[in-house]
This record gives sequence, C-alpha cells and structure tokens, in this order.
Amino acid sequence: MVRMRPLRFLTLILAIAVLAGAAGNPAYFAYIGTYTGHGSQGIYAYRFEPATGELTSLGLAAQTENPSFLAVGPSGTYLYAVNENEAGSVSAFRIDRTTGKLTALNSVPSGGSSPCALAVDSSGKFVLAANYGSGSVSLFPVKADGSLGPASAFNQHKGSGVNPQRQAGPHAHSASFSSDDRYAFSADLGADLIYIYEFDAALGTLTTVGYGRVTPGFGPRHLAFHPNGKFVYVVDELAATVGAFTWRAGMLRTITVVSTLPVGYRGPKSGAEIAVHPNGRFLYASNRGQLNDIAIFLIDPVTGKPTPAGDIASGGITPRSFSIDPSGQYLFVANQDSDNLVVFHIDPVSGQLTPTGKTLTVPAPVAVQFVAAE
Repeated sequence: MVRMRPLRFLTLILAIAVLAGAAGNPAYFAYIGTYTGHGSQGIYAYRFEPATGELTSLGLAAQTENPSFLAVGPSGTYLYAVNENEAGSVSAFRIDRTTGKLTALNSVPSGGSSPCALAVDSSGKFVLAANYGSGSVSLFPVKADGSLGPASAFNQHKGSGVNPQRQAGPHAHSASFSSDDRYAFSADLGADLIYIYEFDAALGTLTTVGYGRVTPGFGPRHLAFHPNGKFVYVVDELAATVGAFTWRAGMLRTITVVSTLPVGYRGPKSGAEIAVHPNGRFLYASNRGQLNDIAIFLIDPVTGKPTPAGDIASGGITPRSFSIDPSGQYLFVANQDSDNLVVFHIDPVSGQLTPTGKTLTVPAPVAVQFVAAE
C-alpha cells in the first residue's frame, strides 16, 4: 500500500477539484477598460475559456472615452463604465451574451470630476460612483432597461492629509457595497479615511455613519472584502501597504498593516489594486513605480491577518489593476504603461502565481471585468 504525505495528498485532491471544476466552467467575456487617446477607442472584449486558458480577441466592444473602471450588474446583462475626464460621467451598456458586443444605453453626469470607480448593488438597481478629482460619491438608480437615472444621492467628502502634493483635498478613490447591501464604502486617498455610508435602497439614499482610518499620509485607494464578510482590506497607494480591518455593525477596526514591498526595498512606491481570492485564503496587491509586481499574502482564516508570501513581476509596466477570473484559477493583470494584459495561473494550494504565457496587446489597459457567455 502506497502512503502519501498529507501535503502531497492535499495538493492532489485540490488539483483534482480544480480540473473537475474547469471541465464544467462556462466561457466568459473579459472586458478591458482603457484610457483612450493613446491608441485606444474604449472597451475591448475577449472570449475566455477557463478550461483551457484560451483567449480570443473580439475587438472593440464599445467606443467611449476613458472607461478606466468597469462594473457589471448581477444579472450579467448590463455593464457600467466611468468616463474619467474633467467633466465626469458614467455610461451604461447592454451586453450581448452571445457575441460580447456592448450596446450603449445612456450616459449621465457623475456629479464630480474624474470619476475612477464604480460598484453595482446586489439587486442591480443602483450604481455607486466615486469622483477622484472633486472627492465625492454619487448614487444612481438603474431603470428597467438598464440605463441610469439622475443621481438620487450625493456626498461631498471633506478633509486633507499630510502630503501636500497628493492630499491637499479629498480624493474619493473607490466605491463598494457590503454583501447585505446595508452599507456602502469609499476610500478617500486625500483625507486618509474610508467613508462608511448607510445605504437605503428603498429611498435611494446614502447617509455617512462612520469612518475607517489609516495612518496619516498613507492614502487609501481600493478595498477588498473577505468572502466571510468579517474582514476588509485596503491598499494604501502612497505607503504601498495593506491595512486589514474587522467589519461589524457599521464599524471598521484595524487588525494590522503590512507592507507590499520586498524587504529592503527603498525605491519609488505606489500601491494600486487589491483582491481577495474567492476561497478567502489568498490576497493580492499590485505595486507600481520601479517594482511593477504583484505581492502575495496568505490570510489567517481566524484572525484575518495577512502574511507576506512572496511576489512576482507583473509582466509589464504599471500594473494599475488586476482581476481574478470567476473560476478562481487565473489572475489577469492590466499593465497600463506597457499596453499589455498578462494572465497568471493561481496555485490552488499556495496561492502563488505562474505566468501562463498568455499576454494580450491592449492599449493603456486599466480595468478587467468578466461576464458569463451564453
């Protein structure tokens, strides 16, 4: 009788599970948001087969200005994009689940300048937008046809930070909802605060009920939620750190703060994106500047504390954003300044990343969203 070591046995079981899951994985459309004006015309689409890792270009899905952040409604029928410019707007599109093409529905003013983030509530009836330039958030009702109505709520952030170049005023940099839709959040890089709002879906309102605080000068950028709903993680752009928080009854409490940088690194730093793996065991954060890498962390399931577990080069320059595909097997990195999107395989046991060899040429990519194809 052959005896297997526990770790090897666990690895085998997880590998079998991944292969079994891959066989039943549907195809997805991967939508890539970009900055236009550098060879890009808007949102691009690829057909992605998780079972094989194959990607097929579908070309330009929709022409629109600076769609630097995308969000998809829960039905998979509608996609929303910010138009990151001085005037500020948010655009709505209908998704053709067969061809991947997008049909423009309408565009509404975002309520501020340079909107940079979006979120859709779990009912698909509201879209939350963060305006970086003016430091505000707006809430938009979604009409029956998927288009957006005028803002039903608006919140102007206040405050500044200790970095006069980057924190002279508020800069809302993220938008998200709690899993139960009772609350909404926005990390403000300029004010060093995570705004917490009570969200009333019946009235379409946002009411500020508290704040999560980071170390002065750290500049919180994006949030990621643990699948268990108990932990929240924020990547700090100016400090290149990850802050871990407990979340309960409308309150964020700090667990710890860890660096995303390799030990001994003293060069330029700029944290960008953050994500928790669907299994809740791994966390990833991207570094721009000279590093251009993805930092890897293991999450303690009891305390929520992230522990550094290495890093890997992003395969390009300025990994502004990345997304984990719905199967949990792949991580797509959008390298803005090298005009490429690089696909990594996620090890199901260790969370480590391995390049798949798939590198897509996309002009100034900055956002990735997935939708199941029919």
